[in-house]
Amino acid sequence: MVPENENDLAPAPVVAFFDVDNTLVRGASAYYIGRGAWRQGHVGLRDLMMFAWTQARFLAVGENQRHLAGVKERALQIVRGHRQADIVRLAEQIYDRDILPRLWPETVELAREHLARGHQVWLITATPQIIAQVIADRLGLSGALGTMVETDADGCFTGRLLEPPLHGARKGLMAREMIERLGADLDECWAYSDSINDLPLLEAVGNRVVVNPDAQLAATARSRGWDALTFARDSVRAAKRRVREHTRVHGRLPRVSASARRASRGA
Repeated sequence: MVPENENDLAPAPVVAFFDVDNTLVRGASAYYIGRGAWRQGHVGLRDLMMFAWTQARFLAVGENQRHLAGVKERALQIVRGHRQADIVRLAEQIYDRDILPRLWPETVELAREHLARGHQVWLITATPQIIAQVIADRLGLSGALGTMVETDADGCFTGRLLEPPLHGARKGLMAREMIERLGADLDECWAYSDSINDLPLLEAVGNRVVVNPDAQLAATARSRGWDALTFARDSVRAAKRRVREHTRVHGRLPRVSASARRASRGA
């Protein structure tokens, strides 16, 4: 049968989701947001020390949901009363000064391998979406899913959430919703994370890779036979090879446009 239009011949999109904290960026993004806000005079020294303590703990023992929840709540308060354009400028400064030097180059390399295969690459994080989107834009990724913060009639952030933080089970739910909206196949999509808290995200897709995993996630990955990425060259090459081999049947797809990214976020 002859297809009705050329879109009938196009393969379904493939989506790769990347966690941010300690998967893409060394440490907690909330700390870098706090430090940038401190430089701008938006928070005091006491707040900065709280961010720094949580960062040190995160680097030493991994993500702790209770501690990070408090820090991320304080990070949300940083944006309160500020216009979106002001927060974007602050986020760009934070990216250039604090985040860019702390990106894991191995994870960035892997994200770019997905892009080279024509996949959509989305960050998925509890970080406020407006800040996560800056990271995605600077890296040339398809977009970012993050925690949505309320704005008032004047376009200023209230510091209140529009919905629960994008964390834990909610990450898995949002990933599934996006995959369904795009018409993608769950079994062909990918997810990368370091934390046991992202187990729902990893279980939502057919290809999951643990990156620099905490102890619980490492044990889970071993018991289930999941792939693990360490920051050794052999491990990175093997991870890129898995992407190429698994997606060989998919043609190179066009990069998602800015209008498509906006439509996906607004759907």
